[in-house]
Amino acid sequence: MKRRLTFRTLALAAVATGVIGGAVVAQTQPLPAIQWDVRRLDNLDRNVRRLERAITQRNAQGEPVLVESDPELVALQGRVSQMDRRLQDMEQTVQRVNGDLERLTFQLDESDSDNAALRARLADAEGRLRTIEQTREAEEAAAREAEEAATRSPTGDAVADLAAARALLATDPARGRAALELVASTWADTPSGREAVWRIGDVIRAGGDQAGAVQQYATALQGWPTAPWAGEVTLKLARGLEATNRDAQACAALGEYDRRYAASSTPALRQIAVDTRTRAACR
Repeated sequence: MKRRLTFRTLALAAVATGVIGGAVVAQTQPLPAIQWDVRRLDNLDRNVRRLERAITQRNAQGEPVLVESDPELVALQGRVSQMDRRLQDMEQTVQRVNGDLERLTFQLDESDSDNAALRARLADAEGRLRTIEQTREAEEAAAREAEEAATRSPTGDAVADLAAARALLATDPARGRAALELVASTWADTPSGREAVWRIGDVIRAGGDQAGAVQQYATALQGWPTAPWAGEVTLKLARGLEATNRDAQACAALGEYDRRYAASSTPALRQIAVDTRTRAACR
C-alpha cells in the first residue's frame, strides 16, 4: 500500500514527533513560534536524517512513500520563475539603456568637438573684427588730426608752414619761435615737424639755456632719423651735453654720429666732432 505525504507533513512530523516504529504521525495542531538556536537546529537535522532512513527502509521493503509537492511550494516556485523572467527583462532593458547611453555619449563628444571648433572660429572672427575696427578708428583719428592740423596750419602744408616760420624767425624771433612751435605741434612726427623741434632748440640755446636746447635736440633725434640735418643736430646734442657737464652722454652721442652720419658729413662737421670729443675726454 502506497502512502502520499507532503513536504510540510514530513517536516512537521520530523520536528514534532520524529520517527516512531516506522510510522509517521502528522502534527495537526498549530505550533508556537520556535526560537531557533544551534541545539534546535542540530535536533532538526537528526530528525530529518531519521526520516530519510525510515523512508529508505520503507522503499526497500516494497512500500514506497510517495511525496507530493506542496501546493504553496509550487506556487512559490511559479512566482520565483516569474520574477526570474522579469529580472531577465530588466537586464535586457538595462543593456539597451547602456547602449543608448554609449551612443549618446559618443554624439555628445562629437558635439563638444564641433562646439570647440565653432568657438575657435568665432574667436578668430572676433579678433579680425577688432583688428578691422581698431584700424578704422586709427584711420579716423588720423583723418581728424589731419583736419585739425589743416585748420591750425596757415598754409595747409607742413613744408610751407616750416618755410614761413623760418622766414618769420629771421625778422621777428619771438613770432618765429611761436610759428615753429605751431609747426611742431601741428605736424608732429613728420620731417618738417622734427626740423621745427630742433630749430626751436637753436632759439633756446641762443637764449643761453643749454639744457633746454639739449631736450629739443634729443626729441628731434628720436629713432635716429636719416634726414640731411640729422648729423649736424647730433653734434649739437653732443656739444650741449658736454657744455652741461654730461661728458659720458656726449661721448655716446658722438659714437652715434660716427656710426650713422660721419661718412656723409662735411669736413667742417667732422672737425666739430673731433673738437667735442677732445673737450669731453672721450676714449
